[in-house]
Amino acid sequence: MRNPRNDQVGSDSSGSEPERTCVLSGEAAARDSLVRLAISPDGEVLPDVHARAPGRGAWIGVSRDTLEKALAKGKLKGALARAFKGAPLAIPDDLADRIERALVRALTDRLGLELKAGFLLLGSDRIAEHARSGRVTWLAHAADAGEDGARKLDQAWRVGEEAEGTGLRGLALPLDRATLSVALGRDNVVHLALTDRGAAQRIAAPLQRLLRFQGRAEAAGLEIDNGPAPAAAPATTN
Repeated sequence: MRNPRNDQVGSDSSGSEPERTCVLSGEAAARDSLVRLAISPDGEVLPDVHARAPGRGAWIGVSRDTLEKALAKGKLKGALARAFKGAPLAIPDDLADRIERALVRALTDRLGLELKAGFLLLGSDRIAEHARSGRVTWLAHAADAGEDGARKLDQAWRVGEEAEGTGLRGLALPLDRATLSVALGRDNVVHLALTDRGAAQRIAAPLQRLLRFQGRAEAAGLEIDNGPAPAAAPATTN
């Protein structure tokens, strides 16, 4: 089946996970793994990471480095002109910065929602207690977390999962403690853990998209719910 290069939001009616095609690479991928671009009322191309803006959209699934090269060589302008059917558009010079900021915001917003729902744990002592008792399904550390503190929590998690001697460890997030602290409204957020597998899956999509855009393809391919594999969950339409 031919994959469209652009779409109207909400145009999917099938129950399967929709795919989109990157306007730069020509490769098709799950919609949730790509970044949608939309045109503002004044014709400016802007990131629409939640894919909610009305009208036609264009999708990209390349790294920031590839995007910036395409922008410098005029390839992005040509690709978007085709995707938006010749509509007048202006591409901001800092489009890559805007996309990365939007992806970071999408991830931190999701973390905030899980915190409000009671699924996100903060604080080394609290995380260690839950980890040792097998109540942690996902563990992560700020980019600037101390090696010693991260190692101790990783060990506590392996104990709780009866996975001693394996390589099970928390993820190194692409966010530092200052960013996490501001986003979550708490002081000195260095380590994070989730107690719900569904929450871990909800974190996966925004985290993977950010990692891919940053060029960390190997990290983005990791299983984000880095505990034992959960049972399959029903598909959603969000």
